[in-house]
Amino acid sequence: MEKRVLGIILSLLGVAGLIYAGVYFMNGGTGTRNVKGIIVAGIIGAIFFFAGIGLVRNTKDKAT
Repeated sequence: MEKRVLGIILSLLGVAGLIYAGVYFMNGGTGTRNVKGIIVAGIIGAIFFFAGIGLVRNTKDKAT
C-alpha cells in the first residue's frame, strides 16, 4: 500500500512539474536560461509522472 501512495504522490508532483513547464513556456522570453528551465522542468516532471504511474500500475493490492 505504501508504494501505491508513493506512486500517487510522484504522479501529482510530475503533473505539477509539467504544468509549471507549460506555464513557464507560455510566459517566458526567448533567452537560453528560459529554454533550459523549460527543458529541466519538463524532463523532471515527466520522470516523476511516469515513475508514479508505473508504481501505481505494478503494485498489487493485498487483502487486509
